[in-house]
Amino acid sequence: MATSSRLAKHRCPWPTKPLDIEYHDTEWGVPLHDDRALFELLTLEGAQAGLSWSTILAKRENYRRAFDSFDAPRIAAYDARKVASLLTDAGIVRNRLKVASTIANAGAFLAVQQEFGSFDRFLWSFVGGKPIVNRRRQMKDVPARTPESDALSRALLARGFKFVGSTICYAFMQASGMVNDHLVTCPRHAACTKAGRALRGALRPPR
Repeated sequence: MATSSRLAKHRCPWPTKPLDIEYHDTEWGVPLHDDRALFELLTLEGAQAGLSWSTILAKRENYRRAFDSFDAPRIAAYDARKVASLLTDAGIVRNRLKVASTIANAGAFLAVQQEFGSFDRFLWSFVGGKPIVNRRRQMKDVPARTPESDALSRALLARGFKFVGSTICYAFMQASGMVNDHLVTCPRHAACTKAGRALRGALRPPR
């Protein structure tokens, strides 16, 4: 109870709705290394363009249903009939360019897996394989983009990805734990830092 109370008192100020708070407290900033989950997150961050994260988070289960649980091979094979169906689905953002980008990105995702062995390996190379742990004290100190997100954006665009501008990429890096941007006063900063260290140890190859 004390831990929960401390988190409620000191959490980052941006989550205000119940679903956003739950997401902040359990997912945001936790290092993510599962390819399917990373592809889902990149898709949702792209869908957010021009909208709020709250809107997309509320639609996440609808996206999982509509896009076959983000099974990239299936999405890459979507035909015109499937696209037409998606554009009538009120549970997702019915934007033709965003729907088309998800299908194109699925193909690009599969190509990256083929080239690098995993999407995870490719993405995390932009932060040297370990989270960048920032120590920001105010939301105004958090940038919209960084040199690392610029580099990731350029690399994704060069491989045919869409809706992956630097600002979207930085939001993705924060959400996937590639960057720890919880304020230092938020208990989740220490928790995500600890999770990153534990995961690095688990992933370290044996001598």
